[in-house]
Amino acid sequence: MSKDHGPSIKNDDVYESLRDDGASKEKAARIANAKAGGGKPSKKGGKAAPYEDWTKDELYDRAREIGIDGRSDMNKDDLIAALRDH
Repeated sequence: MSKDHGPSIKNDDVYESLRDDGASKEKAARIANAKAGGGKPSKKGGKAAPYEDWTKDELYDRAREIGIDGRSDMNKDDLIAALRDH
């Protein structure tokens, strides 16, 4: 049984395996969470508001969800840049 990596990681076994293979925390979290959701890509279509319209708390929550390191020290512009570069 693998370690519980918290609520932001949806599939701990996949996450741990990817980290053991050398994947970054961010990449491992992204893949593990996609696998937990069935592994199907999300439908794209531009329905979400641009990041500039989000609050800093919303940006922070999204950064936490996808596993961006250092997010607690980032301002709104830094969070937007990190999310776009993700």
